[in-house]
Amino acid sequence: MIFFNRFDQYPLSPLSLKAMKEAGYETMTVVQKATLPVILKGKDVLTKAKTGTGKTVAFLLPSIEVVVKSPPTSPDNKRPPFLALVICPTRELANQAATEANTLLKYHPTIGVQVVIGGTRLGLEQKRMQTNPCQILVATPRRLKDHIENTPGFATRLKGVKVLVLDEADHLLDMGFRKDIERIISAVPKERQTFLFSVTVPEEVRQICLIALRRDHEFVNCVHEGTGETHQQVRQTHMIAPLDRHFCLPYTLLREHIMDNVDYKVKPAPIADPDDNLLFLKVIVLCTTAMVTKLVADLLGELNLNVREIHSRKPQSYRTRVSNEFRKSKGLILVTSDVSARGVDYPDVTLVLQVGLPKDREQYIHRLGRTGRKGKEGEGILLLAPWEEYFLSSLKDLPITKSSLPAIDSETVKKVQKALCHVEMRNKEAAYQAWLGYYNSQKMIGRDKDRLVELANEFSHSMG
Repeated sequence: MIFFNRFDQYPLSPLSLKAMKEAGYETMTVVQKATLPVILKGKDVLTKAKTGTGKTVAFLLPSIEVVVKSPPTSPDNKRPPFLALVICPTRELANQAATEANTLLKYHPTIGVQVVIGGTRLGLEQKRMQTNPCQILVATPRRLKDHIENTPGFATRLKGVKVLVLDEADHLLDMGFRKDIERIISAVPKERQTFLFSVTVPEEVRQICLIALRRDHEFVNCVHEGTGETHQQVRQTHMIAPLDRHFCLPYTLLREHIMDNVDYKVKPAPIADPDDNLLFLKVIVLCTTAMVTKLVADLLGELNLNVREIHSRKPQSYRTRVSNEFRKSKGLILVTSDVSARGVDYPDVTLVLQVGLPKDREQYIHRLGRTGRKGKEGEGILLLAPWEEYFLSSLKDLPITKSSLPAIDSETVKKVQKALCHVEMRNKEAAYQAWLGYYNSQKMIGRDKDRLVELANEFSHSMG
């Protein structure tokens, strides 16, 4: 099989290639180069690839080719078939895939993309799919199942699917969507082409492959031995500090990070306050729960930092707006829960700061993957309390090193304590409850309830 380096060396639609060129896609990434010739031959593929390697284009571009080559539907058909179905584990990933699809479809005005995700009104989605072209449907599993069961004619439209994509398959299964995926697979035709993309290929993913992929499917491994599970251009460090420093430290680390990045220090207007420098910082701060995320976002906001927050307690319209704003920004701090931990493509993130214990090793790796994307450099810092240090044993094969704590002067401590006093008490109470629930679910910590309560009180004191 011949592998080319450029998209225009393949028999793709000229209109697709024109949109690709305008979007800056000319030279292929490793995953695109490895999968495109296989897919264009009509094969099913299981692709193992890291996030940030261009896999969204790798499955969208050939999906669009299938739609382009399909005969047009009769205008009299009130329920035209969906031709390509893309399943994503989270709303953010689904929205991101749809945005990318619209970029590639710039010169295909008759081809439409629709998104169906939780957090939006079912009736609104039903109306949108009925009144607008929809050959490519991007969905989260539960909402798709809702439409299969509650939207008239929806199941019939699925019978036209020619391409099925399961993105982040390992994450779909981690989130408990196996039965939903099996239901979706049974709702689409057996005669179809299927692309399954996954960062890891555990046993559960292999089991889904048995029912989703044809026997002669090809396995494309873009994570080769020796390359590691994390991007090599990302510098990883961890810090161990008592909980009473876990609010001062993120603020101090953000200030240090801006001093190390001269590109962010240039400001067109005179600098009245040193903190204004931080407006040109693009960082993701990841927290353990939605309410702890809100607490940290409130605190950094009180400290006059340019902060946005995303978590499951925010309405979907807000999450989509903030996600788009952060994606386009040159200098924002996004404080988020794990809804942004996997797959979401935020360009040019220079630092990922993880505050508190990740759920597991895989979650640490996925969180870290928000920086160092598309070959760019990045930095990851993991901030743990002394009693969380055991987690590091699960990362011993990763290039993560211990870093000394930055000096925190008394003025900074006073400034953070004053800011904490301005955070609403109800938000602190909600953060305390969420914190207690999260660490109760961590076996190494939650099994000793007396110790857990002591630690929760320590967290409470750290909030002032």
